[in-house]
Amino acid sequence: MVTRITFGTDGWRGGIAEDYTFETVRYCAQGTADHIISEGLADRGMIVGYDMRFRSEDFARAVAEVLAGNGIRAYLADHPAPTPVLSASIIPHKAAGGIWITASHNPPTDNGFKLRSSYGGAAAPETLRQVESRILAAQQDDSVKTLDYDRAETQGLVELFDPDEGYLQGIAKLIDTTPIREAGFRVLVDPMWGVGQGWFTRLLGGGRTAVREIHAERNPLFPDMRRPEPIDDNLQVLLKEIPAWNADVGLATDGDADRIGMANEKGGFVNQLQVYALLAFYLLEVRGMRGPLVRTLSTTVMANKLADKYDVPVYETAVGFKYVAPEMMRVDAIMGGEESGGFAFANHIPERDGILAGLYLLDLMVQMNMKPTELIDHIYSLVGAHYYDRIDRPLDPDRKGEVQERVRAAKPEEIAGLSVTEIVTVDGFQYRLEDGGWMLIRFSGTEPVIRVYCETTHEDKVPAILAEGLTLAGLEA
Repeated sequence: MVTRITFGTDGWRGGIAEDYTFETVRYCAQGTADHIISEGLADRGMIVGYDMRFRSEDFARAVAEVLAGNGIRAYLADHPAPTPVLSASIIPHKAAGGIWITASHNPPTDNGFKLRSSYGGAAAPETLRQVESRILAAQQDDSVKTLDYDRAETQGLVELFDPDEGYLQGIAKLIDTTPIREAGFRVLVDPMWGVGQGWFTRLLGGGRTAVREIHAERNPLFPDMRRPEPIDDNLQVLLKEIPAWNADVGLATDGDADRIGMANEKGGFVNQLQVYALLAFYLLEVRGMRGPLVRTLSTTVMANKLADKYDVPVYETAVGFKYVAPEMMRVDAIMGGEESGGFAFANHIPERDGILAGLYLLDLMVQMNMKPTELIDHIYSLVGAHYYDRIDRPLDPDRKGEVQERVRAAKPEEIAGLSVTEIVTVDGFQYRLEDGGWMLIRFSGTEPVIRVYCETTHEDKVPAILAEGLTLAGLEA
């Protein structure tokens, strides 16, 4: 029975020892190798990296052996590293791309296989479709070429390298961290047992600012949280510790540190849509940058309101950086972002970077001389208050078609008393509302989950909007 490998929102994810096995990972690597060879890029080699999940380093080593077996040099990271750090190493190596062994924010039972292109960002959808076809062919032919690791290393087909230095050099060109180091902040950081641990301490140490980390060791079980996703439910320890430690701000990175979460000085969660608005304001106002913003349809309309004030365009994509990254490059955007807390920036790789996003948020606090609560109040003074929430529900994959048809057939004229002005089906079903807000019903691209999201200017209507979304999908509110 062939396990069909399909790339979702960002890579392929699977349950360890169920469908994510050494066999399936090797098939993924073989399909990728076949694609690289077909594109004439085999002589450029591939970067291979990994996170701190269960046996990630061993899965990465297996990938390197397959690449070597196909005559493709594997530049293998010599330690677990954040996704943006690994992606930044693609360009100086002039590599054909990168393969990261990580399941990002997924539960501890999962691992994953992310594919990056030569520009240092997520591979485009068409590339992923071609790789999927080649993976299936390798599975059907039961054909995987491997070369023993020690022999591959001796032959120069596996080369260990440290990805950190190149990333640090790139960060130094993007931001002067001295004002943050000397601000005297108390910054509480939760790397969520992932590869983000140590990075803010490393970048901000040696000055008046104190950085303290929690959950800063390897533990693939991810205690104290359901998963290493930097959202309210998973950050309760961080939120409670902020007032106890008298922190000025809390920052969190997900399992592979390509997403950022933020908490205010009172221990309140700053949601991902608010963070998008803060970062966009930072680039447009504090840095005086001008250029397009890119956002997924599940991200804040505050971006559009800020863009109007600064006379810059906004481009909207489906969910996932496989759509955001190519669009950023196409329009030469100053920023791209999504509701998950992933943000990418101009003059950097077109890749989500939780570390750089965190530094920009801290610099915004310095430059505006404001605490997080004051920054949100300032944003709302510009664009009005916006309220957001999301509900995730498990969904049996066998029911997906049935639920899709049910939602497609429903064409509500109003939701929670707000008129529906447009229904958009680019990625899921988005109902745009009369107040400029929206409700979105969407199937996750990384796990068997259905999500209902909303953003509105009416705080009291958030629960009702989400409840109506669940009802439309035939789920209990």
